[in-house]
Amino acid sequence: MTAVAADVHADGLIWDDGLIARRARPDGGPSVPAAASPWEDAEHARNRARPAADGRWEGGWEDWAEAGARTRAAGDEEPLRERLRALRELVGLSRTRLDGEVLAEAGRVLEEAAARRRLSRTYTAVAVAGATGSGKSTLFNTLAGVQLSETGVRRPTTSVPVGCVWEAEWDSGADGLLERLGVPPRARRRVQPRDPALKGLVLVDLPDHDSAAPGHREQVDRLLKLVDAVVWVTDPEKYADAVLHERYLRPLAGHAEVTFVVLNQVDRLPSDTVEVVMDDLRRLLDEDGMALGEHGEPGATVLALSALTGEGVDELRRSLGALASRRRAAELRMSADVDGAVARLRPVYMVDTPHGPAGLTERAREDFEDRLAAAVGASAAGQTAERLWLRHAEQACGTPWARLLRWYEARRGCGEKAGAPAKAGEESAEAPTVARPVLAQAVRTLADEASAGLPRPWAKSVRDAAWRGAEGLPEALEEAVAGLGDEGGEGAAGDGARDAGREARMPRPRWWTAAACAQWLMLVVQLLGLYLLVDLFAGGPGRGGVWLPVGLLAGGALGGPLLAWCCRIAARGPARAYGMAREHRLRRLATGWGQAWVLEPVAAELLRYREVREQYVIAAGGTARA
Repeated sequence: MTAVAADVHADGLIWDDGLIARRARPDGGPSVPAAASPWEDAEHARNRARPAADGRWEGGWEDWAEAGARTRAAGDEEPLRERLRALRELVGLSRTRLDGEVLAEAGRVLEEAAARRRLSRTYTAVAVAGATGSGKSTLFNTLAGVQLSETGVRRPTTSVPVGCVWEAEWDSGADGLLERLGVPPRARRRVQPRDPALKGLVLVDLPDHDSAAPGHREQVDRLLKLVDAVVWVTDPEKYADAVLHERYLRPLAGHAEVTFVVLNQVDRLPSDTVEVVMDDLRRLLDEDGMALGEHGEPGATVLALSALTGEGVDELRRSLGALASRRRAAELRMSADVDGAVARLRPVYMVDTPHGPAGLTERAREDFEDRLAAAVGASAAGQTAERLWLRHAEQACGTPWARLLRWYEARRGCGEKAGAPAKAGEESAEAPTVARPVLAQAVRTLADEASAGLPRPWAKSVRDAAWRGAEGLPEALEEAVAGLGDEGGEGAAGDGARDAGREARMPRPRWWTAAACAQWLMLVVQLLGLYLLVDLFAGGPGRGGVWLPVGLLAGGALGGPLLAWCCRIAARGPARAYGMAREHRLRRLATGWGQAWVLEPVAAELLRYREVREQYVIAAGGTARA
């Protein structure tokens, strides 16, 4: 570079010979290294900033411009880094829920992105691909300016990939990139760039993608997944080849920003037909879904050239130089790879429904709790407890004669039951207290409602979580209900002996005792009236006449049943409250076990889906929604 006169600018920059730059303090103090500039990034500071013997910092305007470009590129990579992190989280959260084949492509994209990010971003790897006889290797040699790749009539000419490196003096990381691409050392060439914009360009000549030689197509397919950009070379005879469009251009339509499509050998066409063929080529690319970079829009670059005569090659060289100087081809390629992987994962994470997945709604929870309560017989247990309370109240507040009659019937019933022979096949064990069909229906309904609107794999995961939790739920509920009955003297169902035990442990209000005393008093009045009446008929003194004994006898006989009827009316409210309390206890018990065994696993699975959905939105380039 030609030296220029020193020029002191207002911002304090002193330019010596165009290669040495420093920032001088206005007060004449020690100079501050150029690496302290905000344009200088860490990588450039490590590789380039070296203090000279006089304390000045070596580096030129081109280095500063490179550092600024790389710093801006690093800022542009922040969204990509976040998307890759989200995709990694997405794969990790989904690994046990989805089939490995579904996540295989996303895993490959993550591995390739990690491998590419470990290599130098100073270099941009561009593959030159094409069909047999398209002039691919000739164009490669023309761009390189030297004969590097074999050309000739024999087909296929290129059997191994050939790499050409336009070296960047501050970075020697091209070898790692070529090793990743599998370019053998004997097929690597380095050239000094005549155009500074080509610094950092790594051009790779690929074997023919339609070659009949074994292994060539596999090499092309492998390398196309690793390079940062592709130059597709076609000719007037094969530009509409179905293999090119269906196997390569259409699947890679999302990589339009790092794709060049050149129509080679235009020297073989009449000048008035070149634009006709180019328009037809653009039409085919549009049908492939590939955006075209025209009118300043991002997309594929489509050019017409002749590698033999050099027509249009300079325009391609300038386009490649612009791509290499921006240092963004690797990021654009990785972004396109992430876009493709995310787009193919969309059916397993997103469903285009108007309202989205419903999840565990309040109505679904309440319906599940109601069904669980029905399965353990909460309502029936409450009604049974209410009837037992009323019967206990009737026994406590009833007439002594009624008590005597019930005692006699109970003795006779016990005797008949003890003397009756057991029926054949009669089971001595109690029937289960949990209605299993009702419980299964509750779990099935909950699973269906919770998984409504979810993608098929996650809907299956939610249903599986519900049924796994429901496997041991009936036994757990039966044991819990039995424990509740033993503790409180109550159960959902039982025989007469258990009812008697419950009555013995049932709470006894004080007014029952008062009513029982009143009933005994009524019995005493009846007996006194009967005694007086008998004494009167037997010729006793009969003081007060016949009306006193008849009144005492009638009053005692009518007062007892009347008092029992009033007590029965008064006991309905407490009996209802007692039955409802029993029902609520069973409902709470069933709800607690159902929540621990079914609701919580389902909620955890829905939370996992919500997390992966948010990560999917980030990986897709959007903003995570709650």
